[in-house]
Amino acid sequence: MANTSSAKKATRKIARRAAINKNRRSRVRTYVRQVEEALAAGDKTAALAAFKFAEPELMRAATKGVLHKNTASRKVSRLAHRLKVLSA
Repeated sequence: MANTSSAKKATRKIARRAAINKNRRSRVRTYVRQVEEALAAGDKTAALAAFKFAEPELMRAATKGVLHKNTASRKVSRLAHRLKVLSA
């Protein structure tokens, strides 16, 4: 257990940051799942609309350090490719 006041404060900050990161990660997963569900259903317009929400959320997570930049880019790229294949 933390003994010094600075260590106690650090523990509080870490807990607060972890909660924020967990919320962000959850939002990203929700938006990505919505795109994947629309793709699975073959609904092009719904998939496109969901993708427009998912892409900035993924990049925001990368900016905030929740996801690595390359991971976010890879996920966006793969979703975009699947969307392109669906519309072709």
